[in-house]
Amino acid sequence: MLICLSLLPNLFLAFLLSSDPLLTLASPHHCRLPGPSPAPQVLNASLPWEKGGRVGDSGGLSQCKQYINGTQSGVENCDAGWDYNVTEGLRINIVTEWDLVCGQYWLVPVEEVSFILGVLTGCLGLGFAADRLGRLKTLLTSLTLSVVFGVLVCVSTSPPIFIVMRFCLAAASAGVYLTLYITRLELCDPSLRLLVTMVAGLTTVSGELLLLGVALSCQSWRGLLGRGTTRASQVCGNHVVFLCRSFHETCCLLFENVSADASNVTWCCDIVVVIAELDSEPSPSTYPHLSFPELVHSRNIWKNICVLGFTSFISHGISHCYSSFRGDVRGTAPSFYWTYLLSVCAGGGAWLLLWATVNRCGRRGILLLAMTMTGLASLILLGLVEYLSETAITVFSVMGLFSSQAAASLCVLFTAEIMPTIIRGSGVGTVLALGCVGRLTSPLMDLRNHYGYFLHHVVYSTLALLAVLSILLLPESKRKPLPQTLADGEQYRRPPLGRRRRDNVPLLATPNPET
Repeated sequence: MLICLSLLPNLFLAFLLSSDPLLTLASPHHCRLPGPSPAPQVLNASLPWEKGGRVGDSGGLSQCKQYINGTQSGVENCDAGWDYNVTEGLRINIVTEWDLVCGQYWLVPVEEVSFILGVLTGCLGLGFAADRLGRLKTLLTSLTLSVVFGVLVCVSTSPPIFIVMRFCLAAASAGVYLTLYITRLELCDPSLRLLVTMVAGLTTVSGELLLLGVALSCQSWRGLLGRGTTRASQVCGNHVVFLCRSFHETCCLLFENVSADASNVTWCCDIVVVIAELDSEPSPSTYPHLSFPELVHSRNIWKNICVLGFTSFISHGISHCYSSFRGDVRGTAPSFYWTYLLSVCAGGGAWLLLWATVNRCGRRGILLLAMTMTGLASLILLGLVEYLSETAITVFSVMGLFSSQAAASLCVLFTAEIMPTIIRGSGVGTVLALGCVGRLTSPLMDLRNHYGYFLHHVVYSTLALLAVLSILLLPESKRKPLPQTLADGEQYRRPPLGRRRRDNVPLLATPNPET
């Protein structure tokens, strides 16, 4: 029951953590002209023609300039505002409501960077709090902050306030996601960890698909975030209420059975003791003691964090290269719905692939395969782009996006399994934070209108090949118990690549006289 309850919040956390593309989507626009809907002839006579900024883009009517008084004697900025031709996403988002276009467009990448930095801060800070204060206290704190900042985001009246509140909401939502992730993993047997994590990942994918459906129905960013905040708080609140009431209700049922059958007294007493131990908060003296000097000298743990963090950084950062590669090369960007659905479905397919292969081939082997496919797809796209057709570019882009998302998801699971319980929140938070650092390149490239995309992709492809070599240094955690202390974590070492053959009967063995 606890595991099932921990899965439901992922459905609505997608509204808070994956809604940024819908909130910042810029629709085609032009200067506002007199009249309700100017005819094409009026637009051609009132707006100057501008050349395209990318290769293969022939240009179009200016989105930020207009002729002075309808004459072609000079141009001026849009003083009366803009008209938007919204065909995709929300009809009212932060771009259309506050006119974050042209001279104010820089606020959109700033908001995206601020949101990613908020997730990074929440993963580091609340991951550490989950280790020091406990999972339940951190979950309650993160949930409360998510509700408060979610409401403040919905009532924001200006872009600066919205950016600050989104930063805080991202940090709190990341804390909820991280705490539920490690708690769910710690409740499972080793044989069920992958299955439960896969179901949680597919629940998040379902939430992202539901997010798009709700966006098409409400058409307002305030309504979209308001529904996500309300539903997420209700589901997580029910989860906490169940935790608090489970002990009392179970005890009542057990003692009713005692009155019906005296032979159940011993069994009921044993069950009550077990539930009381699970429900009660351990005393501080029973907590494992974290020795910071011992942590500093735990070279094997640091090595595992560095390798998995580096792999997470590459896999998160290179995903954007595959999503925008066709538009960067051909100058014809695909529609928003195609890009969004492709990314979400690739994430769902990645989870299904991990579920089918990881328990059979091991964590390290599948992670190695995923990063190899990522690097191979990049090399083919970069080296043979002039000879590939549109279909081939799409196929290799989908393959790279699919493998990079599989590697990103497996990095988090791998980290949670090999990090000791005493620092599991900090370890998983660090790997997720490094993944956020990789994601920062996406809004920065958008700010530069994707200039330098080829060099950006080359750097990530080179680092992906280096990550393939570093993965060989990782241990294998398939069907192994979770380590508890730093000493247990130090014992998770890389298995040998090959074993020496040992003869059962050596050729020069001394015969046994008795036989």
